[in-house]
Amino acid sequence: MDFRALLIGDIVGKPGRRALAAALPKLMAERSIDIVIANAENAAGGSGINGPIVEELRTLGVDCLTMGDHVYRKKEVVPVLASSDRILRPANLAVEAVGRGYTVLESQSGFKFAVASLLGRTFMKPADCPFHAIDRALAEIGDKAKLIFLDMHAEATSDKVAMGWYLDGRATCVFGTHTHIQTADERVLPKGTAYITDLGMTGPYDGVLGRRRVLPKGTAYITDLGMTGPYDSVLGRRKEKVLSALLTSMPTFFDVAIGDLRVCGALVTADTQTGRATAIERVMIPVTEAEAFPPKAPGQPKEPTEPAEQADGF
Repeated sequence: MDFRALLIGDIVGKPGRRALAAALPKLMAERSIDIVIANAENAAGGSGINGPIVEELRTLGVDCLTMGDHVYRKKEVVPVLASSDRILRPANLAVEAVGRGYTVLESQSGFKFAVASLLGRTFMKPADCPFHAIDRALAEIGDKAKLIFLDMHAEATSDKVAMGWYLDGRATCVFGTHTHIQTADERVLPKGTAYITDLGMTGPYDGVLGRRRVLPKGTAYITDLGMTGPYDSVLGRRKEKVLSALLTSMPTFFDVAIGDLRVCGALVTADTQTGRATAIERVMIPVTEAEAFPPKAPGQPKEPTEPAEQADGF
């Protein structure tokens, strides 16, 4: 039986959350999606997450939230991490770190699935070996779930691709997050400059710096899911602020942008009997500001207060 998992790339601030709220119901209905997994480490004010926003995203239909290097940026989320099996911190943090590195859940269609989270080590904060950490997690998951999804939150593409090959045949899907740039992000910028983050590689794709949509032993793979939020920006932040900081070396607040909203990620189809992926496709859905921020109806519940912006970084 086919099982469909929708994977959502880094949700950035309120614009990203509202874009997801606008696009998700239609997408779930049209594509018969069984589960939704989203990276939410930038969901609160552009960095970190808090309890009310965890509940907001869960209410939208997100089954499991993965985090990354900003997992503890908002201290009020620590009790949620300690108690909930629906939000994950990276499994290769210290054993004393609050939260869990993987979880086993059941979809509404009745199938068990596991989700795990890892941090890369290249250009990232110190973390334990992600390969040994995922080996331990898979050993503990055992036969509790055949469908296994891993968020590899990393800066370097080589860290992500290497993990994909390491888990080929042992995980249903390995997906990258953190860089906010979806694999194959070609576009023409508003003033006429054509842009692509990386042209890819001319050569053998059966290798660490090459990528396949579904690896030979049945693991679906994508280097980065991209970002759910404003693309008229630099990684979700107002481009004027980021450019000013880069040009002047003066610190400033990198507040969340608004324009060109998109929901980005991937849709994975897998066999429930074997846990092997049969297909993966990129998802990029434009959302208008009117769709994301409709007029409030009388008596509509108040949204969570947006946390303060963060200075000096993404």
